[in-house]
Amino acid sequence: MQEISFWKRWKSQICIYLMTIVGLLSFTPIVNAYPIFAQQKFESPREATGRIVCANCHLAKRPVDIEVPQSILPDTVFEAVVKIPYDVQVKQVLGNGKKGGLSVGAVVILPEGFQIAPPDRIPSELQEKIGNLNFQPYSADKKNIIVVGPVPGKKYQEIVFPILSPNPAVDKKTSFLKYSIHIGGNRGRGQLYPDGSKSNNTVFNASTTGQITKITRKEKGGFEINIQTPDQTSVTEVIPPGPELIISEGESVKVDQPLTQNPNVGGFGQADAEVVLQSTDRLQGLLIFFVSVILAQIFLVLKKKQFEKVQIAEMNF
Repeated sequence: MQEISFWKRWKSQICIYLMTIVGLLSFTPIVNAYPIFAQQKFESPREATGRIVCANCHLAKRPVDIEVPQSILPDTVFEAVVKIPYDVQVKQVLGNGKKGGLSVGAVVILPEGFQIAPPDRIPSELQEKIGNLNFQPYSADKKNIIVVGPVPGKKYQEIVFPILSPNPAVDKKTSFLKYSIHIGGNRGRGQLYPDGSKSNNTVFNASTTGQITKITRKEKGGFEINIQTPDQTSVTEVIPPGPELIISEGESVKVDQPLTQNPNVGGFGQADAEVVLQSTDRLQGLLIFFVSVILAQIFLVLKKKQFEKVQIAEMNF
């Protein structure tokens, strides 16, 4: 009896472990869906032309912006704020064809030597701005490229990146120069998958010219459209759940003519910024120069006043 109860207890624990593992495996791809596509397919997210590869799947162009300090000191934590504005009232088509809120994501391409600040270096005030965001490097050997998302767009229209600047005294590969920062920001789902296939968040076109003979609504959502071509062959167009039809039975269509409306309400954009890694010695030298100029001006004014007094005294004499 003890062996049976022991086996039952272990059997229940094993079932719990298996359910947990299955849950994690089914949940992770959804959370990391957007950045993981680029991370798996491209060694670097920025092409030689300057375009960020997210634009390959997110075809609509939308504005983004970045705010960084004009200059920063070595080994200092500073903010890089990526702004991804959009109308929070709009809803996007989800993978199952239903409507839901937009999610956002961002990629920040920092210069070599710059990286996300360690948790123990982030001030409490900055940590409050960051919230519960999870920053991850683009790859193991590209820690200067940071990816975030997808995260809820209503909460994170501004994503704050805590950046740690390098110290040229320690890192000999860096210098006191002006550096460029490149960012890409996305809201909503993409229209294409990395293999080139369409998602349900895009327009579906007719693959041939002909007449629509039948439109069938599928049980799980979506449509099957039968098109009879001029040579009397039948072509079936499969529309996934989500897009709404803009054609009807008996209508004639031409090749590449839209069969559905465009459900996409999101898009991708990219922007650049510059930051100067400033030396404290240069700042001190600049301050000394300014002080010397001010003192020289003061002495010139005093000397002029003294000269005027001497002239007045000679005239009175």
